[in-house]
This record gives sequence, C-alpha cells and structure tokens, in this order.
Amino acid sequence: MHTVRSAQVSAPGAAFEIVSGPLPEPGRGQVRIAVEACGVCRTDSAFVNAGYPVTFPLVAGHEIAGRIDALGEDAEGWAAGDRVAVGWFGGNCGVCVPCRAGEAIYCERLQVPGWAYPGGFSESVVVPLSALARIPDAITAVEAAPMGCAGVATFNALRRSAARPGDLVAVLGLGGLGHLGVQFANRMGFEVVAVARGAARADDALALGAHHYIDGTTEDVVARLQALGGATAVLNTTNSSAAMTAAFDGLRHGGELLVVGVDPAPIEVSPFQLVPGGKSVHGHPSGTARDVEETLRFAALTGIRPITETAPLAEANAAYTRMMSGEARYRMVLTS
Repeated sequence: MHTVRSAQVSAPGAAFEIVSGPLPEPGRGQVRIAVEACGVCRTDSAFVNAGYPVTFPLVAGHEIAGRIDALGEDAEGWAAGDRVAVGWFGGNCGVCVPCRAGEAIYCERLQVPGWAYPGGFSESVVVPLSALARIPDAITAVEAAPMGCAGVATFNALRRSAARPGDLVAVLGLGGLGHLGVQFANRMGFEVVAVARGAARADDALALGAHHYIDGTTEDVVARLQALGGATAVLNTTNSSAAMTAAFDGLRHGGELLVVGVDPAPIEVSPFQLVPGGKSVHGHPSGTARDVEETLRFAALTGIRPITETAPLAEANAAYTRMMSGEARYRMVLTS
C-alpha cells in the first residue's frame, strides 16, 4: 500500500510530528495533488491552537502548490501533471446565497484546507475542483504557494480599493503580507508608502518598490501621510489593531482602511473620524481560486515574487516556530 508523510498536530497547542498514512484517493469532483510546496501562514497558529473549530489530529497548510497526480470522476478540464495552487479558498458549496450571488469567497460553508479537510503540510492532498488555480510556467512552486493566501489577499484588496494609479497608498507592516503588498502597490502604479517598525526595514521597503518609508517607532505616521497629501488607501497587513487605529487619520477624504491583517482587539475609530471625510474601514478576505490564478498571472507579468525561506516537511516545527517569531524573511515555505 502506498503511503504519504504529513506534519500532524495531535492536540491543541501540540508540536508537529511526522506521521505516515495511506495515500488518499480523490472522489467525484476532486483531484489529488502531489504537494511540492506549502506556505506557513500566521493563521495556521489559530488552527494549531484551536482558535477555529477544527478537529484533531490536524494537518494544517492552506498555501499549497504542486501537480495533479490523480483525478476523480467528473474532473473535467484538468489533467495529471497540471501545475496548480490552492489557497485559503479551498472550495465552496455553490448553493448558499453568497455563492449564488457570485461571491464564493463569502460561502457559508467555505472549505479551508486544514479545517474542512487535511491541508498541505503533507506529501499529498485531495481537494475539490473549485479550489484549483493554474500556476504560470514562470512561477515556481515555492513562489506560488504564498500567493494562495498572502498574495491574493493583498492583490485583491488593492485592486478593489478606491485607489487609482498615481494615488498615495500606504502599506502597514513589512512582513509576510506587507512585502507583497508593497510590490503589488508599486506595480499597480500607486505612490507607495511603507510603514514598519525600525529604521532597519527602510532599505528593504525601498528595494521592494516603496517610494517613501515611515518608521512607526520614531515618526508621526499621520503627520507624514498628511504631509504627502493623505492616503487614498491604507492597506493593513499587521496583526495590530493599535497600528490601524494610529494610522487611520492619515487617510485623505474618501480614503479606505483596508484590513487584511487581523487582531481580536477592536479598531478604535469614532463616527467623527468617519463621517466628515467620508472615510471607511473595509475588511477583505483572501480570494477565490480564480482570484489566486489572476494574482499569479499578474505576478508573472510584472516580476512580483515572494521572498521566502524554505525548510523540508520534516522540519515543520522549526519552520512554524521561525514564522511565529517574526524572524522569517519574509515567508516560510515547506517543501516535500
């Protein structure tokens, strides 16, 4: 019998352990993917620590890239050997009101890898057809994996914002999401302001495409943004509601705070900050498989790539710990 290895968590908060199990077989409307790379996302910690209603033992991982190696019945349009990515959007029901309205990312029964079914911290994973995004030839599996969550979240938030080419756009944070947000904002034609902690991040921010850098630990973020004319959009990629609160008044009239990085604490913005200038706070989920595919195509066309550190599947614990410490530059990716 063929077996595969997975990095499994046996109980909430436990360490990853490498286990072997039977090779999964795809059912109707599913394919099996030989996983070549899987990103390690901060949201994985919510799965590992039972912040979501997951079941244990748990195989996490929702930034998957690999090749189809088996097809179930009715898997039309796909073939063995196709290079595919699967992100946070791991499938949808197709019958709820959001799905019927063409907004599948808001599906009431959204299937997230690692939650709805075993995720990509494995050598093999079975997913529904609706989860699949094609990977362009120019993008490697390691480069494609983070685009299924971090990439599509920042790309979608920016392209659906009120900002237009030439507008001032600020990106809060220069980590796993932020370093991609800066690149996407630059290639979309925005005047980009990177806001991060410490002067040491300035060189990276400018190299990634920022036109301005603000050190949030020593400078007045609002004053700097307003001196530049005010931001049409502030893309938050941090997990700090305090940082979002502190930057909000850096928006110009009609400006939007785009929230893709999350924090359980409330964002403290009063109606008096919203109403007079017509400003808004907009939460943005990641994106559908089609959105992931469009993110990858845009990245291939414009030269955007995630900056990654890789580790073999067997070192999942070390990769997860490095990601959680904030030391990774800038995205950890497991390879099989």
